[in-house]
Amino acid sequence: MMPAPSDREGERPSAYDAVLLVSFGGPDGPEDVLPFLENVLRGRNVPRERMLEVAEHYQHFGGRSPINEQNRALLAALRQELDLHGPRLPIYWGNRNWHPLLTDTLREMADAGVRRAIAFVTSGFSSYSGCRQYRENIAAACQPLGDRGPLVDKIRVFFNHPGFVGPMAANVRSALSRFPEAERANVPVLFTAHSIPTSMADGCRYVPQLRESCRLVAERAGVSNWSLVFQSRSGPPSQPWLEPDVCDAIRHLHAAGGRRLVIAPIGFISDHMEVLYDLDTEAAELCTSLGIDMARAATVGTAPEFVSMVRELIAERAWSLPDRGAIGLLPANHDVCPIDCCPAPVRPAAAAGAGGRPASR
Repeated sequence: MMPAPSDREGERPSAYDAVLLVSFGGPDGPEDVLPFLENVLRGRNVPRERMLEVAEHYQHFGGRSPINEQNRALLAALRQELDLHGPRLPIYWGNRNWHPLLTDTLREMADAGVRRAIAFVTSGFSSYSGCRQYRENIAAACQPLGDRGPLVDKIRVFFNHPGFVGPMAANVRSALSRFPEAERANVPVLFTAHSIPTSMADGCRYVPQLRESCRLVAERAGVSNWSLVFQSRSGPPSQPWLEPDVCDAIRHLHAAGGRRLVIAPIGFISDHMEVLYDLDTEAAELCTSLGIDMARAATVGTAPEFVSMVRELIAERAWSLPDRGAIGLLPANHDVCPIDCCPAPVRPAAAAGAGGRPASR
């Protein structure tokens, strides 16, 4: 890990005026659920009954997604980390689909005189929806501002940074500690990530990065029996998406005689709605019905090592430091995305109206 700079180093000139935390967004109350989902689905031909089905997920939790509160906690922890170790920059927060929206945040930044910002996106893996689309969102939010719009650079993805791998491995070990020590070595671990269309996956390094991250976490956690599975599919049945689904993997495990299981949501950094509903509700209920004892590993959240990692990635760019922290078989990801990086998936016209479950957060 990069050593913390002294106070004097923390004050060194920065290439940036501000930090921008960028996330998906989620409703703050029951009245927000449908407008939020309409924002998510704008431009997509998803039947309204499917949207209402997902809206019901939020009603299980009072119509409120935990993602916003979790982002506020990350903001507070990161502000403290930057104040202590630098670079001492103001931090802003903008979402793709709900308040504070990127359009409002970028306008606020422009009004404050911010000319150049570094963006941390709450996604550790490369894909259209987790990387390129956020860059497009930022560009679209800046366009109405004209020359006042800040230049925003995105921090590289962190799937193989020890500040992500270490806390995730600790959480897997903690989940395994629920089982008798003599049996832990044989407990399978299912690492889950958001499924995406195979047409999207074919154009990016999402799956190789996930597999490498799983391997690194499993190695540090002392786990040999693990698999990568997917959750939260939201596309029409006729469109191929990444598989196997976590619930199908649980059924397969049960058919093979498995009675214990750890689920580790490696594709997410916080316990938002897709974790709480798809894993803690649907998958947990399936495990109970099959007689499987399931433990769910926590996400990294605001683990000190993870927050320090975010600061380190900001410092790399702000102070022109060499890349540090990448471990394992794959190199650190590029800082500046090539023009053809993570292209949008091709949505077959015939499948567009076939239905599917919109993503939740």
